[in-house]
Amino acid sequence: METLTNAPVLARFGYAVSDPTRAKILLALADGPGYPSELAESLGVSRQSMSNHLTCLRGCGLVVAVPDGRRTRYELADTRLGHAIRDLLGVVLAVDPACCAADGTCVA
Repeated sequence: METLTNAPVLARFGYAVSDPTRAKILLALADGPGYPSELAESLGVSRQSMSNHLTCLRGCGLVVAVPDGRRTRYELADTRLGHAIRDLLGVVLAVDPACCAADGTCVA
């Protein structure tokens, strides 16, 4: 296990939220822990897709898997992530439509 700080943390976070489904998962987990099947249903993705995204988020160190009987619950790895995500939601960006599409992808 490797511990990251500063710029590498931001890079991992940026990678994680670069995918809309992973961003939605982090938003959901900012509200509280969740189970993969329930997250998949609420976000409208397959269970396999959810599993892949959760694996990525675990690898990035943003979520942890917590055994809960026969199931596994997922939650943010650090409660400060929830605060950071909520703070980011309050940011208003002025974007250049010639550079960034509405979905956040760069077109330049």
